[in-house]
Amino acid sequence: MAVVVSEPFNGLPTPPFSYSRRSIAFTNEKLGYVSDIAGLTPSYAWLAFHTFCMSLITSVLVRGINNLSDARYCAGMGADYLTFRLDPALPGYLEPAAVQELSGWVAGVQLVGEFSTLPVDEINALAEQCGLHYILLHRARPAQELSRLTRPVLQLAEWIPDMLPEDVDLRFRQLVANTRGIVLADVPPAPLTGVQRAHLSEQARSYPVWLAAGFAEGISLRELLQQVHVAGIVLEGGQEIKPGLRDFDEMEKVFEALED
Repeated sequence: MAVVVSEPFNGLPTPPFSYSRRSIAFTNEKLGYVSDIAGLTPSYAWLAFHTFCMSLITSVLVRGINNLSDARYCAGMGADYLTFRLDPALPGYLEPAAVQELSGWVAGVQLVGEFSTLPVDEINALAEQCGLHYILLHRARPAQELSRLTRPVLQLAEWIPDMLPEDVDLRFRQLVANTRGIVLADVPPAPLTGVQRAHLSEQARSYPVWLAAGFAEGISLRELLQQVHVAGIVLEGGQEIKPGLRDFDEMEKVFEALED
């Protein structure tokens, strides 16, 4: 279970943080007040609250974390994996120091680095420096390179609506030969047909597949998960309106749909 660490990090003050789930607004100041009454530190108050409230029906991976609001909110809502773009070739690139600072505010989540063109040795060095648990690759790599990576690998892939099922099966088989799963993070251009969902369901039985929440277009997310037994759901991080202020309405709908 992911929890939010609310105490200061490296001597920095804890910024205001709003938590809007079920129309309840928590700020660190109020939480600290309640914590004092209960005899708990803010960190343990968050732990108790989220352990009691948050349980999701599938794993959630949130991509492109680049601010503290996203990191803490997603961890607190029960996300299992947070990704950071550590490759300068990728949009939304973060310096390693920024990743270290953001990850220092959360606990109980798996940290994932996204990479595209960096050499294996540099990826391994960044994985060690930032305490990564997984690597998410944007392009396929030869088996020889994959074998040299020091962290388990997830592979980003594109959904191709008109690809024949047997071709998809061959492609997935090749991708998972040296990885832990396939991440289909881009929303399909049109809602899936019943036939496409049936094919995807068959593939998800054979391979660990992560799907963007947008694959549920036209049906509810729970309906999709009943039909397609995925490894998890993929969400995209966003930008703060200003430091400490972020609109989570759309993301919150997904988390609440996944609540057990």
